[in-house]
Amino acid sequence: MGAWHLSSHEYIGDMLRLIADSAQGRVLDFGGGIGTHALGAALCPQVEQVIYYDINPINRDFVEYRSEKMGLDKKIVFVFEMPEKEKFDTILCFDVLEHLLDPSQQLLQFYQALNSDGKMIVNWYFFKGFNQEYPFHLDDPKVVEAFFHTLQSHFLEVFHPYLITTRCYRKQSLI
Repeated sequence: MGAWHLSSHEYIGDMLRLIADSAQGRVLDFGGGIGTHALGAALCPQVEQVIYYDINPINRDFVEYRSEKMGLDKKIVFVFEMPEKEKFDTILCFDVLEHLLDPSQQLLQFYQALNSDGKMIVNWYFFKGFNQEYPFHLDDPKVVEAFFHTLQSHFLEVFHPYLITTRCYRKQSLI
């Protein structure tokens, strides 16, 4: 994961710029990996607190170590379970949705957890690859179609100028 981040530094840089432009208040980093985005969010003055959630204990320990070294350990909270019934001003979720059995259900959980004026910054890659190089990615057409239907019926995309696959959304009022 670290090697990919190093080889994709321009892409990651634009993701961090998008986070700096959009993140505020209480931030949930869902599936935070090695913590680049959680740490970037914690560095933003408009961010009060980052809740870092990842099921991998090695990642969690590594990010906790990094946050201490950067002096951000008071701003980042590490949790072992997805926070239930908590509200967030910003939700980050990168390279996770394509690994879930039901990504639509996760979008609905994000919708419930996001404050009315909050933003969700996400990306996904529903593709196993031309030669199955991403065997753990979901690519079932029915599940992917359901995902996009859920996304489009609950969220509106917020324009940003960065040429990356990461997107920013706000809640859509359900009628």
